Amino acid sequence: MKTKITELLGIEYPIVQGAMAWIAEHHLAAAVSKAGGLGIIAGGAAPVDYIRDEIHKARAITDKPLGMNIMLLSPNADDLAQLAIDEKIEVLTTGAGNPGKYMEGWKSAGIKVMPVVASVALAKRMARAGADAVIAEGMEGGGHIGELTTMPLVPQVVDAVDVPVIAAGGIADGRGMAAALLLGAEGVQCGTVFLASDECYISDKYKELVLKASDISTVVTGRPSGHPVRSLKTPMARKCLELEKIGTEQSLEELEAATAGSLRKAVQDGNYEEGTFMSGQIAGMLTELRPCADILRGMTEGAEQLLRSAYQRFE
Repeated sequence: MKTKITELLGIEYPIVQGAMAWIAEHHLAAAVSKAGGLGIIAGGAAPVDYIRDEIHKARAITDKPLGMNIMLLSPNADDLAQLAIDEKIEVLTTGAGNPGKYMEGWKSAGIKVMPVVASVALAKRMARAGADAVIAEGMEGGGHIGELTTMPLVPQVVDAVDVPVIAAGGIADGRGMAAALLLGAEGVQCGTVFLASDECYISDKYKELVLKASDISTVVTGRPSGHPVRSLKTPMARKCLELEKIGTEQSLEELEAATAGSLRKAVQDGNYEEGTFMSGQIAGMLTELRPCADILRGMTEGAEQLLRSAYQRFE
């Protein structure tokens, strides 16, 4: 499948792996890139030396294009921005801020920049700043989300900018990919589906919860703070909702203390009681573990087959 995104990024499949903090490390990123997609190493607030080591480990597995994510509000964003240049990262995805001040340096280094956006206004701003593409992410996805769903967001962003658009949020198979392409996207970004991959090094409990999930197994917390997060329904998620409902200064302080480090507890420790198990709404579609190569190939072949079938039906 050839699209503007495969041409822009030099990849076989127009599929980008989401930058999931504590999850998107070298094993997963290298597996996705090696299989023909674009693997992403999540920068988060991790030390620069750690991310550099993750890049080197991924490079040892594959020489295919590799991406990195920078959360621009992170205290080490400046250092990670320079690290991307030093390590000759091919593609950067960004979130939580404006990458404008870094653009000149990244462009000079030949880095492709694809900010994640949750609105048309932000997409326009990123395009003006020099983005090579934008990732329009609907609130069906896991982790930090906006308020618009993927179906209305993607076509509006496509109409608003003159750079390629990648659709994200609620995409796990060929049906979702075909729908995204028909909405005008040139590719898709997926996160939750890779939680159920062989190369995703998360706790066994995390994978168990994802594979057992149904269509109503996720919940959104964090709306009072202005930073909504979608995760699986667990004791921690229920506690967050209860404290948010109380809404006092004391309860919100208790909430902040309770959630500190909760993602790491889920990813690394499998702590069901205290962990935040971020996941998108498509978790209910995942029933087995598969290699990343099978996920990418199956998604693309499924989309191609559906698009051909639709064309033939209306000939």
